Amino acid sequence: MRRIVITPLLCLALAAPGIASAQQYEIDLSRLDPAAVLSTGSDVLRRASSQSVDELFQAVLHASREPKESRALCALFEPDARRDLAAFQRTVDTLGPASRNRFANAFTNVAVSGLQGQPQTYDPAVAQQVLRSAAITATLLHDGFMLGLTSTGTDEASRQARCRSFRQVVDVLKDQPQPQRVLATRWLLNEGLTLVADEQRPAG
Repeated sequence: MRRIVITPLLCLALAAPGIASAQQYEIDLSRLDPAAVLSTGSDVLRRASSQSVDELFQAVLHASREPKESRALCALFEPDARRDLAAFQRTVDTLGPASRNRFANAFTNVAVSGLQGQPQTYDPAVAQQVLRSAAITATLLHDGFMLGLTSTGTDEASRQARCRSFRQVVDVLKDQPQPQRVLATRWLLNEGLTLVADEQRPAG
């Protein structure tokens, strides 16, 4: 199985004349520190363009529709999971060729635009509201959605239930306008389903 390595792909993308001329940036690749790129993943994500973040969402959406791939992907969105670039790399390595290619392209675009860009407008409160609305819609569409979303167990059945609810939320988000999808994606990549689950869980 071919391993997709994000950092070399990033270097190739930065070196590509088409991208460099289109963005009108000259980047000295000798000064690019791959370790720094990986360690500042959250800052790269914050600066990444809306289009690149939405491409990443689309990659997640497609992978979530494949049962075997969705199980690996769902682990990234557990509330306590690491969601840095290295964690995504490990997950991407387990996916099929089509999904690996989508994620490789999406990661490259996120990294390039994140390294070159300025911090994007991001309102966590609005992102939270988008996710809450998506959770309400998913509750109306899918029996057992809320049970899975609020599951806190670490056993396999609980993880599967959370994974099913995650796929259902993603499926609802695909029909939202791009700005809302991007806000929700930025939140999910930082926080997982923590907020949605905490907000919807009955008080005990």
